[in-house]
Amino acid sequence: MSIIKILEILLELIYPNVCGLCEEINKNSLCKNCKIKFDNIKTEKIDNYKNDKTKFFDNHGYIFKYEGQIRKMLIDYKFNDKTYLYKTFTRMILNSEKICDYISLYDILIPVPIHKNRLKQRGYNQSELIAKEFVEEFKEIKLVKQNLIKIKNNYAQSQLKKEERLLNVRGVYKVLNHEILYNKKVILFDDIYTTGNTANECAKVLKSVGVKEIGVLTIAKD
Repeated sequence: MSIIKILEILLELIYPNVCGLCEEINKNSLCKNCKIKFDNIKTEKIDNYKNDKTKFFDNHGYIFKYEGQIRKMLIDYKFNDKTYLYKTFTRMILNSEKICDYISLYDILIPVPIHKNRLKQRGYNQSELIAKEFVEEFKEIKLVKQNLIKIKNNYAQSQLKKEERLLNVRGVYKVLNHEILYNKKVILFDDIYTTGNTANECAKVLKSVGVKEIGVLTIAKD
């Protein structure tokens, strides 16, 4: 047995997986009772934007509306150091046949990046943590990270008014390696979709380097 595997087993003993809603120990990070609760509020929708000339992405898939318990969990995950919730969100994605079918349409998955200063402050990219976890189990798609990067540490979108958000994201993303993305079908992953400006700006940059098709995937939509 490798040292890495031994360390993983020890970490699981010290920090066992818990259900993100009731916080009871559960190896799948989502207990049966809470799964039923989430199943009852699931939206599981794929919005099509292929005929929308204002969008650089083609589709947007999401599992929940950004409200209630899901909203609270995403805020806790992103801002209140409840990092362990990434495992529960991963399980929600893998439990959705519709969303898994949607993901399987794409060649490459890219988590929306955060600036290096914000990464240092927060300690993790909330979208990348989830993406890494479910790609390990999904396997039909390649995870590409640290290729689409954020080059400007702009204001957090959540702190701005709707009309300010469009300008706030302009020119803040850059692709480092064009070749691995050329003529590929790419799905962008983020935790929340509000105005769609972040996703659209990322998609605009990706389309400019020859990406064939772009989808967006989020846990929730406002």
